[in-house]
Amino acid sequence: MNVRIALHHRTRYAYASGVTLGPQLIRLRPAPHARAEIVSYSLRIEPADHVVHWIHDPHGNHLARATFPDPAERFEVTVDLVAELGPINPFDFIVQPPFDFWPFESDEALRDQMPAYHRTEEAGPMLRAWLDSLDRTPRATVDLLGLLIGRLAAEVAYEIRYEPGIQTPEETFERGIGSCRDTAWLLVQTLRHLGFTARFVSGYLIQLATDGPGPDGGPPEVETDSPTFTPGPTSTCRGWVGSASIRPPACSRRRGISRWPARPSPSRRRRSRARHPNRPSSSIT
Repeated sequence: MNVRIALHHRTRYAYASGVTLGPQLIRLRPAPHARAEIVSYSLRIEPADHVVHWIHDPHGNHLARATFPDPAERFEVTVDLVAELGPINPFDFIVQPPFDFWPFESDEALRDQMPAYHRTEEAGPMLRAWLDSLDRTPRATVDLLGLLIGRLAAEVAYEIRYEPGIQTPEETFERGIGSCRDTAWLLVQTLRHLGFTARFVSGYLIQLATDGPGPDGGPPEVETDSPTFTPGPTSTCRGWVGSASIRPPACSRRRGISRWPARPSPSRRRRSRARHPNRPSSSIT
C-alpha cells in the first residue's frame, strides 16, 4: 500500500541591516534517481527580486543557483514537497560476476570514473583494529554487506545529535555511539578499504503520525545512507544500492524491521561538534 507524504522545509536568515547576498547554491531538491515518486515540488525564495538558474553538479544532482541584485534584510528558502512512498524489495538487483563474490579485483575503468568514491582516510589505530577484526573469508558480496551492517548495529549505539558535522571513525569507535550519519560514514570508509565503491548521501527521515512521537519528541531528522555501486546488467542492476540506513530505534523496532541497539541513556550521550570535510549538504551553502 502506497503512502503519500507532504514535507515542508523552511530556512530563514535575518540581518540587522541590508546586506549584499552573493550567489547562493541551494541543494534542496530530490535526486533524479530517488525511488519515491515526486508528485509535486515547489521552491520559494525571498526576497522576491532574484534570479534562479537550475544547474547540475558532477553527480547529476539538482542545484538552484540564486542571485540577488539588491541588498536584503532577510533571506528565506521554502520547499514544499509531496511524494508517494511504496513498498520496495531492497534485494531486487543483480550483481554481475565476478563482483558477486568477495574479494574481487577492482574494475579499473570504474575506479577512473568515480575516484572520489574510492578515496579513504588514513586509518587510525581503532579503525585499523576494526578492519583487522573483520572476517576475510571469501563469501557472496551481499552476504558480506549484511554482516558488516549487523556488526555496526551491534557495536555502535545510536544517538540523536543535532550538532553539525560528522564524527571521524576514530571518534565513533572511541565513544561507541553515534548518529546515523556518523555510522554511515564509518561504513563508507570500511567499504572503501575493502575495495568497494561507496558514497555518502542524505535525505529526510519521515516519522508517520501512526508511528507515534518521533525520537525524543524531536522533528524529522536528516537520514544518511551509504550506498555501494553494484556492477551488473543494465536491465536488472540498480547501480547505486543503499547498503546501510542507520535508523532511529523508534522507527525500526516498532515496525519489526530489525533489532537495533536500545537508545542510550542521557548520561551516555556526549555532545560533539566535530566537523568533517565531506559532511552532507542538506541546506544552503
